Amino acid sequence: MNGTEGPDFYVPMSNETGVVRSPYEYPQYYLASPLAFYCMAAYMLFLIVTCIPVNGLTLYVTIENKKLRTPLNYILLNLAVADLLMVFGGFTTTFYTSMHGYFVLGRAGCNLEGLFATAGGEIALWSLVVLAVERWVVVCKPFTKFRFSQLHATMGVAFSWSMACSCALPPLLGWSRYIPEGLQCSCGVDYYTLNPETENESFVIYMFIVHFSIPLTVISFCYGRLLCTVKVAAAQQQESETTQRAEREVTRMVILMVIAFLICWLPYASVAWYIFTHQGSQFGPVFMTIPAFFAKSSALYNPLIYVFMNKQFRHSMMMTVCCGKDPFQDEEEGSSGSKSKTETSSVSSSSASSA
Repeated sequence: MNGTEGPDFYVPMSNETGVVRSPYEYPQYYLASPLAFYCMAAYMLFLIVTCIPVNGLTLYVTIENKKLRTPLNYILLNLAVADLLMVFGGFTTTFYTSMHGYFVLGRAGCNLEGLFATAGGEIALWSLVVLAVERWVVVCKPFTKFRFSQLHATMGVAFSWSMACSCALPPLLGWSRYIPEGLQCSCGVDYYTLNPETENESFVIYMFIVHFSIPLTVISFCYGRLLCTVKVAAAQQQESETTQRAEREVTRMVILMVIAFLICWLPYASVAWYIFTHQGSQFGPVFMTIPAFFAKSSALYNPLIYVFMNKQFRHSMMMTVCCGKDPFQDEEEGSSGSKSKTETSSVSSSSASSA
């Protein structure tokens, strides 16, 4: 084995030299320089100071504006709650432990951080699945009389929390376990050992099938069908300028959605699966640390893509931040006014020529 396994940890470094110590009791500066830990803390601080206002503003604006309380926005609101759960329960802990160079909060703190981080990530992931299904049903209309209502949105929110609990709670109940990972300052599911006492192998397989492969397949299918439907609609309308613009907007949104999902989760899932399927192989602590940080950054990507690209949300947020005035709306109205004047001028010129 190229790592050192303890009762409740696995350090990715052989203890032949005798320097490996428990990540719950001693600084892990033999894994990386103190500067690396401070850089990790700085990155977590960046996520904290950006994610809290962005997601918090999303919640506030939705609660204050009745027009935003639509069924679809319930899911967006659920995303913001999930992101804040990750921030307060996971990011703050990782920041604190990184400043100390080891998981100073002990075994109980590791379980708590692993629970919040996993639950928040899973709620966000399954919320994206619900959003994908909603877009597919509304745009592609596989069920002609279906209408996405408040009841469906509530069911979608409940579904996302149920799926999150089915992934985040088992490690606390004896099926797998949470242990420090990477530089040993944040906790996640144990991909590193088979540990027959906690049935790690079966839980990891369950996670990858139910909580990664299936969501990715559903999201890909729904947005794939969405693109096809938009293209067919554009062709039937002889590709008018309005339709082409709508198609470009939908295409851009879909591409951003898929890219963000892959950036956030594919590196982490791929590395975790590699570690799991190559038990005992040699790898450094940074090998898992960097992908884990990509996954954490989803708390910032989600509101930027799913909220700020929504004109109604953006307008309401600007009105809140800028004390009742939206500077972007003024620019858009000015642009529209110029366009209208140009069109009016053209029509007038044409009429004059005819006369």
